[in-house]
Amino acid sequence: MSKNLIITLIFASLFIFILASRYLRKGRIPEKYALLWYLFAFIILIVSLFPNILSFLARTLGFQLVSNMIIVLLIGILFLLVMALTIMIAGQKKKTTLLIQEVSILKNEINNLKEKEK
Repeated sequence: MSKNLIITLIFASLFIFILASRYLRKGRIPEKYALLWYLFAFIILIVSLFPNILSFLARTLGFQLVSNMIIVLLIGILFLLVMALTIMIAGQKKKTTLLIQEVSILKNEINNLKEKEK
């Protein structure tokens, strides 16, 4: 791995760590997601400091090229991310439906109370 790539990966890992910390401090992301970004930054840092890890993993897992292994790993991570987001959206939809039903019931009760007062 070239020195330029190693330096770029180190800076990328620091950038991700700082960005996640900033968003966490501002309350834009919860702690559990910040921890995932910290983990991702840590993995990038480890790979940049010990570049032979990727070659060893690729050989161990049976990949001919390191780039093929990275692509497969990234596709797997994206698949898991899409699954997690789908689950969150479905949960939010259920909560929204329940909230709409509760507000409708409350509006109906308020209208009934107003009619009784007249």
